[in-house]
Amino acid sequence: MTSWPFVIAAYALVLGATAVFIIVNIAAMRSAERDVEELKRR
Repeated sequence: MTSWPFVIAAYALVLGATAVFIIVNIAAMRSAERDVEELKRR
């Protein structure tokens, strides 16, 4: 039995998790930047 399906699944899982991590962190960064701009206006 070859192990390639497991290797491909592991890479897909890591790449998917990395993409989700990046998207969530970009959204959090934009939210924080909006909060800072709002505080500067006050």
